[in-house]
Amino acid sequence: MTTQTATSASISAPKNMALAKAINESLRKALEADPKVLVMGEDVGKLGGVFRVTDGLQKDFGEDRVIDTPLAESGIVGTAIGLALRGYRPVVEIQFDGFVFPAYDQIVTQLAKMHARSLGKVKLPVVVRIPYGGGIGAVEHHSESPESLFAHVAGLKVVSPSNASDAYWMMQQAIQSDDPVIFFEPKRRYWDKAEVNPDAIPGPLHKARVVREGTDLTLAAYGPMVKLCQEVADAAAEEGKSLEVLDLRSVSPLDFDTIQASVERTRRLIVVHEAPVFFGSGAEIAARITERCFYHLEAPVLRVGGYHAPYPPARLEEEYLPGLDRVLDAVDRSLAY
Repeated sequence: MTTQTATSASISAPKNMALAKAINESLRKALEADPKVLVMGEDVGKLGGVFRVTDGLQKDFGEDRVIDTPLAESGIVGTAIGLALRGYRPVVEIQFDGFVFPAYDQIVTQLAKMHARSLGKVKLPVVVRIPYGGGIGAVEHHSESPESLFAHVAGLKVVSPSNASDAYWMMQQAIQSDDPVIFFEPKRRYWDKAEVNPDAIPGPLHKARVVREGTDLTLAAYGPMVKLCQEVADAAAEEGKSLEVLDLRSVSPLDFDTIQASVERTRRLIVVHEAPVFFGSGAEIAARITERCFYHLEAPVLRVGGYHAPYPPARLEEEYLPGLDRVLDAVDRSLAY
């Protein structure tokens, strides 16, 4: 396979940019730095992706590095596994969350298992990018939040940035990882802007972060719900309530130490995610924190998320998705104990 490099057009100083642009810049940097990095997926090349996340990359790096694939998710991931076995670092895009399931067999039975199956001799440094979640008025199969399905599988790392800076750095770290990473991109936040500093030293990929300090209760979220939790904290502050907000950043592994430290300070925890509450990631967090913090908790760990039902038509999605009032109601219930 031939390779082609490009003159760097990436950022060189802190710059305000949208989350989608930050991922684009991060992919560009990875392609420049390592000729073994490839970008693959449906319409990622000439079109630049349906959300334009890969816009301009094929033009600058060529069709051998940024590859338009057939509409065959199983084939995309299967090909990436073969390339990884030959020393490449493929970054594959699943165009929408609900399209990943034809590739689920490849991800779960091959990508996640090969390292253990080979007794550690074989590594598969594959990143699977999945735009996920609702809030954009999309049709069926375009607004799912299937992160718990992947977090349940040993051998996969599952992460989701909530802002442009994390998107930039976490993509770099995911590509550099020798383990397969499922990279969930919150599509409703693609156009949210934040400052990105390409010279900042990033924290560990799977480390949670306190984005707002508080004393009365902890809100823990990741991806698209972090911004909502910050809005909830603002609203609660007007009523004299001090809420701490955690950005978990990683779903598997989970940074339980940071969650525990926060709960020991606030003594209350609410976990918020778009995915259905039933068997969701919040359930694991609630169980583990109850074990760790039993004598610190002054209320049961509560969860706010989607309903245990198929994702509704776009005109009803605001009723399905967690919103300000639903999270504030959980805050009131927790503080009432």
